[in-house]
Amino acid sequence: MWVILAFLSAFLLSCYEVNKKMSLNGNAVIPVLFFNTLFSSLIFLPFIVLSYATDVLDGSLLYVPRVPFETHVAVFIKAVIVLSSWIFGYFALKHLPLTLSGPIKATQPVLTLVGALVIFGERLNLYQWIGVAFAVASFYLLSVSGKKEGIRFTHNKWIYFTVLSVVLGALSGLYDKYLMGSLDVMTVQVWFNIYQCAIMLVILLFLWYPRRKHTTPFTWRWNIIFISVFLCVADWVYFYALSDPDSMISIVSMIRRSIVLVTFAAGALFFHEKNLKNKAIDLLLVLIGMIFLYLGTR
Repeated sequence: MWVILAFLSAFLLSCYEVNKKMSLNGNAVIPVLFFNTLFSSLIFLPFIVLSYATDVLDGSLLYVPRVPFETHVAVFIKAVIVLSSWIFGYFALKHLPLTLSGPIKATQPVLTLVGALVIFGERLNLYQWIGVAFAVASFYLLSVSGKKEGIRFTHNKWIYFTVLSVVLGALSGLYDKYLMGSLDVMTVQVWFNIYQCAIMLVILLFLWYPRRKHTTPFTWRWNIIFISVFLCVADWVYFYALSDPDSMISIVSMIRRSIVLVTFAAGALFFHEKNLKNKAIDLLLVLIGMIFLYLGTR
């Protein structure tokens, strides 16, 4: 069941990525990210009110329990990690082709697997090492494809932003598995969204707003609401997948990165990006690597 939930989460996440790219094209990043966290928080706010003030949601999957201060601290740490990954990822996505940033982000399961190796004492088998090798090879070939579009991996800060986003995303995945071993799904998702919104409000008011006239102007787009809706549902399904005692974060992470197929197609159809043939070969290597990772964890 957790595998099915992971695939459903991946599909919803791909819709989120496409709408995110549409929202960011020629737009200010910080306000888009703030409204994303704001609408996500507003989606879950009624569940907090109903859980705390009534017994309507008692015993349901949408019930938000009262938790101690230590739990809020743990969830706040997750909010900082995820938001840091998003900030780097949003800026990178604004300035890079979707057909380039997508395959780079698809290498995240490799880092998650390495993290599981170091943190949880897991060991890589032959199939997993082959998967890692394919992922590394694809990253190199992507750098070659990027040069044909004037993007040098070693001299482009947006590539570094993408890599930092991937590293922090892998860290978040490992931390998610740790949290879901003891915490309620709604507790994690509801409060981490609210804490993200609070942090983004500070960034918006004190960092972006005073300099807004010297940066890219903000334009409202309805895709911003779709970002929040698709992300909230995708994360809700994802957390329930991880709450299964038999779930494996390496497999769930790999499945969620399979969204690269949809984002690659969107980059070609909606954004008319270039050099698709070479990037398709690079993407194929990523997918082969993901398959070997899957075989190695069966």
